[in-house]
Amino acid sequence: MDGRTVFSRPGGGTRVGESLTSQPVTLRSDPFAAGIACAPFVVAHASSRDSSVFDNGLPLGPADWIRRGELSALTQTRYSSRLTGLPVTPAIDNLIFETADPEPPSLDEMIARTGRGLLLTCLWYIREVDPQTLLLTGLTRDGVYLVENGEVTGAVNNFRFNESPVGMLSRLAEVGASVPTLPREWGDYFSRAVMPPVRVEGFNMSSVSQAS
Repeated sequence: MDGRTVFSRPGGGTRVGESLTSQPVTLRSDPFAAGIACAPFVVAHASSRDSSVFDNGLPLGPADWIRRGELSALTQTRYSSRLTGLPVTPAIDNLIFETADPEPPSLDEMIARTGRGLLLTCLWYIREVDPQTLLLTGLTRDGVYLVENGEVTGAVNNFRFNESPVGMLSRLAEVGASVPTLPREWGDYFSRAVMPPVRVEGFNMSSVSQAS
């Protein structure tokens, strides 16, 4: 609302209601989701920009953050809700990213439809560079492979990347079937996620990395 984040609307307000991608994808949280269930109420050990100890115990329900490509909600404490006019929507300790495509492709099918690209298995050491665009930097890890004419043809070196996940949404070319996934970067304290493989046009590798 104050123009400091990628979800602030120029001139004031938020971007809720704005289309972020043409793909029919949904990013949601649900404390009762099978296999990744979490506390159905707010647990805040300390107050921060995104959380308040005064919200402890508030009941949590399912929340769609992005619904069929449109930004539909933002995390909101009771205080920030009064400022934005958005519903109180505390953070929930899981994430599900999925496509509405009734027959999403498998990873093998997505590779077979790729002319030339890189197959990434892991991103880590991720840090925020610019909150106004949500530009992130980080490194690849645990295997980077070259795809040519629909086949994996070899392993290549690691890279440093500079990308915004919000910008990537606008360049989503294909979204596969969602499966339970352990976030590599945040696995110690955020372990409940269901994510699909995605094919992104023009993913920005900024330099070669010596990380192994």
